[in-house]
Amino acid sequence: MAWDEALTHYDFGPGHPLAPVRVALTMDLAAALGVLAAPSVTMISPSPATDAELETVHDEDYVAAVRQAGRTLAPDLRFGLGTSDDPVFEGMHEASALVAGATLAAAAAIWPGRPGQGPGTVDAAAPALHAASIAGGLHHAMRRSASGFCVYNDPAIAIRWLLSAGAERVAYVDTDVHHGDGVQAAFYDDPRVLTISLHEHPATLFPGTGLPGETGAGDGEGYAVNVALPAGTGDAGWLRAFDAVVPPLLRAFKPTVLVSQHGCDSHRLDPLAHLELTVDGQRRAQVMLHDLAHELCAGRWLLTGGGGYALVQVVPRTWTHLLAIAAGAPVDPEMETPAAWRDLARSLTGETAPATMTDGAPANYVPFSSGVDPGDPVDRAIMRTRTAVFASHGLVAHL
Repeated sequence: MAWDEALTHYDFGPGHPLAPVRVALTMDLAAALGVLAAPSVTMISPSPATDAELETVHDEDYVAAVRQAGRTLAPDLRFGLGTSDDPVFEGMHEASALVAGATLAAAAAIWPGRPGQGPGTVDAAAPALHAASIAGGLHHAMRRSASGFCVYNDPAIAIRWLLSAGAERVAYVDTDVHHGDGVQAAFYDDPRVLTISLHEHPATLFPGTGLPGETGAGDGEGYAVNVALPAGTGDAGWLRAFDAVVPPLLRAFKPTVLVSQHGCDSHRLDPLAHLELTVDGQRRAQVMLHDLAHELCAGRWLLTGGGGYALVQVVPRTWTHLLAIAAGAPVDPEMETPAAWRDLARSLTGETAPATMTDGAPANYVPFSSGVDPGDPVDRAIMRTRTAVFASHGLVAHL
């Protein structure tokens, strides 16, 4: 796992929804439950991404503008810097580059070589199976613009490095409630990267993109996949959509590496969105992705955090489950959260933290193979996606 407390310096300031306390409380909870002490866990201290690494995804003048804004604190709206979503803050470049560096370090942990080295360069240490960058997942940043709380697009930067280091095919699965638009844009014409985003319908949520008809361009046609789910979708519908789209496409694509973004703002308590998942439903999706990584990628799985704005009630529990699954030491959902952690959460935020690691939900769903209900809005969303892209992968959209 790539971690340094300095990752909490990615901080847009008081009152901003992306409060770094959510990451700090995640790490505290994971430590308190013994996840970080599991025999399989190695902690990696990341270095900031270099300008050359950042510029594999972002324009040189944008990187320079971020650095300048973090020194002068002057907005530069040409590049989306200084908006209400992305206010400038001191050291913005350094903090953002460290997040990107953490995800690069995690990528390098599961693939031979290190960022900055060419394809085929092998480290002495054997690659890990799974690697986590829990402060990462900043999937909205564009080539020349900050967007949606994201300055540098660390998942795209890590995918670009994996490709340069010899990974033949990278699958990216984005479970954030918001469309993974920045990663999609970075690889929209590249058939080596399959991007799949399950998100709330863009008619009701930022960034207003991610319709099923966004399927890629040129050689990448069919390799951008979007599942736009209606507001109010809960565990059963969301997991059914996942089951209907993600496993068949990944099996057809045969990725070399699986990269996933685990924004937990799909939860019913999230203040910025309108899906109705539980911690239990999010945990089940994590298990499904873990199992697909082992089935298809020899276990090579790079996982990041992402959105999530229920800072105490949701994010720490969901991401602790994620880290525990990746560590091969899953946490029993019925387990109590440690009293000392709950006290810490109250002292930092004033909130009463959850007493257990579960929301008490069954997280069950009916597999899509059971049949399509044309009257169900989730099934209609599923069919729009399958119709848009399945033929490109030799799959049949209709059951």
